[in-house]
Amino acid sequence: MTIAEIIASILLILATILVIATVVALWRAPDALTRVNLLGPTVGLAVPLLLVARLVVDFAETGFSLWSLVRVLIACFGVWIIGSVGSFYMGRSIYGVTVTDVKYAKRMHQRADTVEGTDEDV
Repeated sequence: MTIAEIIASILLILATILVIATVVALWRAPDALTRVNLLGPTVGLAVPLLLVARLVVDFAETGFSLWSLVRVLIACFGVWIIGSVGSFYMGRSIYGVTVTDVKYAKRMHQRADTVEGTDEDV
């Protein structure tokens, strides 16, 4: 095994540990909003570590290639941008469904108390 393969293997092991830690945290998360926020280690670190590991192996096999470096940088930034925007939209949609606005609920409850009706109507 060459030094580049050892470095790539270490990066792969680190990425695997991050993914496993994220999965365990997802299983233990109490609600959907928390689960969306727990995807950060996988999107932010594990995927770029996999890309860098592949880049290290490519550099060891074929030498430095500017095009390979540019592709990995584009992929890393793409994953970060898509992951953050996707997490934002998922979090906003889940927050709108799962969290009750206390002020709105109190206002609606007060309006319901002002409506006159009998027990048979309910």
